[in-house]
Amino acid sequence: MRVARLFPVLALLAAAPAAAQEVDLELVLMADATGSITTEEILFQRQGYAQALTDPEVLAAIAGTAYGSIAVTYVEWGQFDSQDVVVPWTVIAGEAEAAGFAAALLERPRRAYGRNAIGAALLLGKALIEENDIQGWRRIIDFSADSTGNFNGPATEEARAEVLAAGITINGLAIACRDCSAGSGDEGGDIESGFRDRIIGGPGAFVVTAESAPAFAAAVKRKLILEISGLHGLPVVAAR
Repeated sequence: MRVARLFPVLALLAAAPAAAQEVDLELVLMADATGSITTEEILFQRQGYAQALTDPEVLAAIAGTAYGSIAVTYVEWGQFDSQDVVVPWTVIAGEAEAAGFAAALLERPRRAYGRNAIGAALLLGKALIEENDIQGWRRIIDFSADSTGNFNGPATEEARAEVLAAGITINGLAIACRDCSAGSGDEGGDIESGFRDRIIGGPGAFVVTAESAPAFAAAVKRKLILEISGLHGLPVVAAR
């Protein structure tokens, strides 16, 4: 009789969904792959992120989090119907996972083209966070672009509001350099202010600007350390 009574319990346990994996941070790396970005510049951006994620200082920041791990996915965004995941969600807790993520990032083909659809990109980032099987204390969309113009898809303002209402922070990497990408497409050239006013938001939101090719990888590294450590506090605009 005791064995028979155990069968329903065991069946329920087997049918129960697995608990979500807990990490300190869920981070969507959302990189500009619009028409103003050449294939060579796509690779340059990916190399910057791959180098940053495997940097000892970034790995030390990950080790210093509450869980000692973060979850990362890399997305390339273009027009509203040309946005896709390059590297799926990966839990990084040390050098091996970071190296695997970096290798995958460098070997996969370009995933997006077309004119800016920033609103659609932000909503994709939100969906990727909400629909995964990971539970992070903090949730961030790390958005890079060489322009804050929005030419198709949902309005940036409406998408931004929806993302922030879901408790997700949006940080920015403003690409203002001609040599490392197509450069600022904002009227007046002040892309940093455009990011601050129209894109970033949420607790501790900030924007880092890259103004030269050598500055790009350094900007990515600085931004990742700030995001992973969570030490930046109130909204700020990070200097070059």
